[in-house]
Amino acid sequence: MSAQATTATAPDLVRPEPAAEPCTIVIFGASGDLTRRMLLPALYNLMVDKALPPQCPIVGYARTEWGDGEFREHAKQAIGEFSRRPIDSASWERFAENLFYVAGEYDKTPHHSRLADRLEQLEHERTVPGNHLYHLAVPPSAYAPIIHELGQGGHVRPHGAGGRWSRIIIEKPFGRDLESCRNLNRVLHSVFSEDEVYRIDHYLGKETVQNILVFRFANGIFEPVWNRRYVDHVQITVAESIGIGERGRYYEESGALRDIVQNHMLQLLSLVTMEAPIAFNERWVRDEKVKVLEAIRPLSTEDVRRYTVRGQYGRGIVNGTPARAYREEENVSPDSTTETYVGLKMFIDAWRWGDVPFYLRTGKRMRKRSTEIAIQFKKVPHLLFREFLVEGASLEPNLLSMRIQPDEGISLMFHTKVPGSPLRIRPMDMDFTYVPTDLAAAPSAYETLLLDAMQGDATLFARNDEVEAAWRITDEYLKAWEELPSPEFPNYQAGTSGPEEADELIEADGHSWRPL
Repeated sequence: MSAQATTATAPDLVRPEPAAEPCTIVIFGASGDLTRRMLLPALYNLMVDKALPPQCPIVGYARTEWGDGEFREHAKQAIGEFSRRPIDSASWERFAENLFYVAGEYDKTPHHSRLADRLEQLEHERTVPGNHLYHLAVPPSAYAPIIHELGQGGHVRPHGAGGRWSRIIIEKPFGRDLESCRNLNRVLHSVFSEDEVYRIDHYLGKETVQNILVFRFANGIFEPVWNRRYVDHVQITVAESIGIGERGRYYEESGALRDIVQNHMLQLLSLVTMEAPIAFNERWVRDEKVKVLEAIRPLSTEDVRRYTVRGQYGRGIVNGTPARAYREEENVSPDSTTETYVGLKMFIDAWRWGDVPFYLRTGKRMRKRSTEIAIQFKKVPHLLFREFLVEGASLEPNLLSMRIQPDEGISLMFHTKVPGSPLRIRPMDMDFTYVPTDLAAAPSAYETLLLDAMQGDATLFARNDEVEAAWRITDEYLKAWEELPSPEFPNYQAGTSGPEEADELIEADGHSWRPL
């Protein structure tokens, strides 16, 4: 029998009042898609919420030959299309008067000098202190040239000089392996100190991801069973029904392991398994996340062969619409061996989690979109009520599901007696689901993270040792895959739950994937 659910309504969401310290925001890549879809709408909503100071110049920088007027028109269209709240004329006028633009190349010193002159002019006219927040919304190949020019051009003040600060936000991918990650860290640290670097992963700005820590550490009833004595295994799923869109060139170099596992999935894993931090701040939270990553069991090439599955989607039907194969996508090699699906079995060699298997899977063109963390508890030791189950039901172990997207919420499956006589048992879900209107009114992930960066709170950003630890794990798989023969791709149809080998991976332990 299907479980019934109750829906809890969250209280009204109100943004706390602390505004950002006055600063100048510089967006490199201001004419790009990330700026259009995420950054400009986020900054507009922060302004409407009075989280930005009245005088907060936002300076766009990109190769596109625009002036202030063209950038403002571009921003207005972007906000109208992607803002979580409708644009209104009064708010737009206030926002637009703080928008400026400088056209230039990313690796040309004279162009960066023009930017420096414009910043100095704006800060003088508006009596804004020389605090700078730089956001690199550019391809990774442009990171090093921009950072070099920032260091050479006097944009970055010595740390804490005159009470002023300079901070930089770096978008993923932060390197493509451990070596390139370390090289990028060296470039960054030649100009910025580590506490001025904000490596952004938008997953950590999501309401439901942050709720993992609240759920675990603000409720005393769960912590006693959050360990190897009571947890049988854990599944983490990041499934997408979409394909790669126009990202063929990027995806050919990345693949699902680099694109999703190295950052998003390892972040979710660390949040659900970390020890309670001493305090909820950037030092202690990130310390505990790093400990988890360092404790993930190293794998040999043979281990990788046994505990990993690579997949690539072929033609199929997704939501009733025909979908082409990955190898037929634009800018993809017709004989590509890039994985669009990864299934993993991992262990965390720590006292809390010894020998508990963690199963991770992510894929493109799957049956539906779903991001979920499922905590499967152990079976009760004596099946006292086996004979009293309703027809077709089984006395399954308790399961806690934390849904990140869509239908964000948390549910706990348990068993209960069917009303009436004789004694019959059925599974039920106790379910909390965010009301859609509450989530629509909540700040976007980028609003949360941009405001944190302006306030100097790095709790939800990745530290250098955390990123390097994640790459050390990822490198084990990449190096082993180079030695192992490539699978026969494609090996799953678009619109399905992934390759059969992934089912075999988890079924070998007597488990099965959560249905999509």
